[in-house]
Amino acid sequence: MPHPLRAAALAALLLAGAVACGDSSDAGTSTAESSASSSPAPADDAAGGSAAARVEAVNETMRTTTFSAIGTSTAYDGALQNMTWNPRQGLHIRISGTIGGSMYCQDGVTYISSNLFAESLKQQGQEITVPADLDDVYVTTKSGEGCDAYFALSPTGRFSPSDDAEVNGTPARAVKVSASASATDTYYVSAKEPAYLLKLESTRDGRTSSTTYVDFGKETTVTLPSADKTLTMDAFRARIGG
Repeated sequence: MPHPLRAAALAALLLAGAVACGDSSDAGTSTAESSASSSPAPADDAAGGSAAARVEAVNETMRTTTFSAIGTSTAYDGALQNMTWNPRQGLHIRISGTIGGSMYCQDGVTYISSNLFAESLKQQGQEITVPADLDDVYVTTKSGEGCDAYFALSPTGRFSPSDDAEVNGTPARAVKVSASASATDTYYVSAKEPAYLLKLESTRDGRTSSTTYVDFGKETTVTLPSADKTLTMDAFRARIGG
């Protein structure tokens, strides 16, 4: 059985990624908060396209293309999140507003700033005190999956034609993922090639968020925290006496 702090840490790390969500649960993340249904997507719809195939195409494009995203989150009320993705360098999510902090991900390792980590744990019902000398430290944890999990669409998504719209002038098809009446995600994907995720709208227990994806293919830089500013979960736990 994992140590309580480690288990809560994993939920906190996922919480920080709530700008977008793939397969998730109510544990609280974009991936962990995902509203994936257990039912498979329909083979096709009236337009002759396969929802599953479109989702796969979008995920492949997003996984291999640089982009930025900005939006709100169901994890942190009133906070704004900015995401930058570079397939070669990793992922950076910067949170500002009611709470500030950053999260990075590269090669399956997640880095979360100590203050954001503490706030995430607080939302999970566990209070910790971060020593002043660890204020600028990032806690690292191996996520066990690729960093694209923080923005990937669930393969169980279904087309929702009544929600189709335009996003910044681009025709978009709506793909909906619902785990329950209180947890839904609506992904707006480009109707034509290239296959991009343009917007995500999420609901979790009455909290809503909206994120827009932009700057596809533009040059971006993600620079991870330096080694002297990172601590493994075990080392961090030892420093705070957890």
